[in-house]
Amino acid sequence: MGKKFKKILVANRGEIAIRVLRAANELGIRTVAIYAEEDKLALHRFKADESYRIGKGLGPVKAYLSVDDILRVARSAGVDAIHPGYGFLSENPEFADACLEAGITFIGPPPDVMRKLGNKVAAREAAVAAGVPVMPATGPLPEDMDEITRLAAEVGHPVMLKASWGGGGRGMRVIESEAALETEVAAGRSEAEAAFRNGEVYLEKLVTKARQVEVQLLGDTHGTVVHLWERDCSVQRRNQKVVERAPAPYLSDDERRGLCESALKLARAAGYVNAGTAEFLMDADTGAFYFIEVNPRIQVEHTVTEEVTGIDLVKAQIRIAQGARIGAVEESGVPVQDEIGLRGNALQCRVTTEDPEQNFIPDYGRITAYRGATGFGIRLDGGTAYSGAVITRFYDSLLEKVTAWGSTPEEAIARMDRALREFRIRGVATNLVWGCPS
Repeated sequence: MGKKFKKILVANRGEIAIRVLRAANELGIRTVAIYAEEDKLALHRFKADESYRIGKGLGPVKAYLSVDDILRVARSAGVDAIHPGYGFLSENPEFADACLEAGITFIGPPPDVMRKLGNKVAAREAAVAAGVPVMPATGPLPEDMDEITRLAAEVGHPVMLKASWGGGGRGMRVIESEAALETEVAAGRSEAEAAFRNGEVYLEKLVTKARQVEVQLLGDTHGTVVHLWERDCSVQRRNQKVVERAPAPYLSDDERRGLCESALKLARAAGYVNAGTAEFLMDADTGAFYFIEVNPRIQVEHTVTEEVTGIDLVKAQIRIAQGARIGAVEESGVPVQDEIGLRGNALQCRVTTEDPEQNFIPDYGRITAYRGATGFGIRLDGGTAYSGAVITRFYDSLLEKVTAWGSTPEEAIARMDRALREFRIRGVATNLVWGCPS
């Protein structure tokens, strides 16, 4: 293994920042947090050994997209590496380039791999070259509306508009007919630009009865890539995942192996390094799988994979960035492929500050009372879930992730049901069951 990091900066906020800070702390690595003015009371800044304000005058979101400011802090604090988390700059190859040029390790895929697979259009081309089946789609959309109309007709309505860079549902739009094209394309471009600093979008054929399944990947710098099996992410609202499960209970052993091998084939062809996820749509009518994209970063739902494999993905990311080898468990914490098994079943639910009685509109304010769930098989990952926390309108509405483990799918579901009913949160609306007694 190469040189051990002495200090890591986390270029993110909230739950994922705390998750990375904890992993680094357990590895004996000092940590640096960054925060926007609107996050000056956020918990993640107090979990780190050092914290610094960034983005003065830029606003709450653009502050976390300020490459120059983040690198200024990184140099001043003397960090060895930067972990981008998910969202913000996590899939931005220019940010990864800038880190490397500054002599700072980027904990994620190399910029060239990110360009191959982080861009969804390029990833589709790589999948086709690797012999992995893909969904019919366009290339990046031009500015000319007549040409966009022609391309949409070629794919066939209904279509899904997607951002070429980034995930999390940003920039996604279902377009049922030609009449809605111009408005939805403009709105999707604007949202993608705001979220990822890149407004490039494309159209993909929409499968109306589909399951979304993703395969967790890990690659080291020595040419080894493994999968950590799959997750089902079919339960979504407004293109945002709400419930994730591992393993997908409807897959046969043969389907599971075939899906994971397709993901490995693509990852090996691209020379994949660090953590990533290959996403597929399964046509519920035919059972056919189609590759849709690669997320070259850690995912929100990585906890369910950790629970069924026993592998700490964030620690593995850090160790791999230090040069650790997959298969050398004492280095990376990741065994060879044949030794990565599945133990039980896990599912994750996202508790959000959204009001179900108001069409799930985000709610804001101060949490006046908080009681979380505990007990055997329950894991909580949060960033603002505590009494006195102030929920602002500036960021994602995720409050806390609840992950339940059980020996069977039924046990995991029953455990999750019990845990969600134990929560008591007052002061802001949440997507938990409402109307239950205090």
